[in-house]
Amino acid sequence: MATIGQIIFFTLVTLNVLLTAFIILILTLAFSKSTSKVVSSNTKPVANLGEDQILSCYVSAESQPNRLGQVSVSWDKTDLGKVYRYENGAPALDGQASEFKGRARVFPDAVAIGNASLLLRSVRSSDEGEYTCTIRSSVGHGTVSIQLRTAVFSVPTLKFSNNILTSEASSWFPKPDVTWLNQTGNELNANTSFTEPSPGIYSILSTLQSAKVSETYSCRIENSLVVAVTEATVTGSGVLGRTFFTFSVASTQLVSFYLNIITSALCIFYVL
Repeated sequence: MATIGQIIFFTLVTLNVLLTAFIILILTLAFSKSTSKVVSSNTKPVANLGEDQILSCYVSAESQPNRLGQVSVSWDKTDLGKVYRYENGAPALDGQASEFKGRARVFPDAVAIGNASLLLRSVRSSDEGEYTCTIRSSVGHGTVSIQLRTAVFSVPTLKFSNNILTSEASSWFPKPDVTWLNQTGNELNANTSFTEPSPGIYSILSTLQSAKVSETYSCRIENSLVVAVTEATVTGSGVLGRTFFTFSVASTQLVSFYLNIITSALCIFYVL
C-alpha cells in the first residue's frame, strides 16, 4: 500500500502537470490572438481616373472579437511611404506623402469596428501601385496588400434611328475593342470609329446597321482592365439598355457588377 507521503507526492506531481498544461493553454490562446486576419474584398481594384475609389481593408468576421479596443490604422504605398495614419481616435498625418494630402481618409465610426477602408479622392494615374493596410488593436494586428490599377471607362449611350443602332462612349483608356452580338451570341458587322479628345483617352462611336424593333443586341467594349457589355433592346419609341461592367483581377478571373443605365424613370433612351 502507498504511504501518505507517496500519495502526497503523486498528488503534487499531478497538480504540477495540470498547472503546467493550463499555463501552456493560456499562452497558446494569447499568442493565437496576437495576429488578426486582415482582409480586403478586392485586392486588385481598378479605379476610374478622376473619380473617387474605396480601397477595402477590414478585420475578418471570424477573427474579430466583440470589442477591438483602441484601433490604429496605417496605409502605405510602396514607392511613396505614408498615405494615411489614424491612431488614438484621430488622423496622424505628420510625414504624409504630399501626393495624398487632402485626398485620403478613413471613416472613424467604421474603424472602431474593424473596418479601415480608405477613401481616395480624384484618382490620378500616379496613384497606381501597391498599397499596404495595417490594423492594430489591443487584441492583435494584421496587414493586407492591395494592388491598385487605373483606367478610364464610361457608360455608353444608345440611340436608334432609321434602323441604325448607335452606341457612343465618351472616354476609355487603354484603347478598347468593340464587338456587337445578336441574341444568339453571333458577332455582327458594325462600324466603329475612335477619336482622342485628349492624349491617350479615346471616345467611341459604333453603329449597327439594320437593327430591328423588338430585337436585343449586345455591344461589348473591352480592354485589358475593363469590359462593358451593354444589352440594348430596340422598342417602338427608343432603346431599353443596361450595362454590366467587369474588371479583370487576373488573366482568367473576373469580378463584375452591373449598372443600370437611366435616362428616364423607365430607363428608356428616347430617339431624338
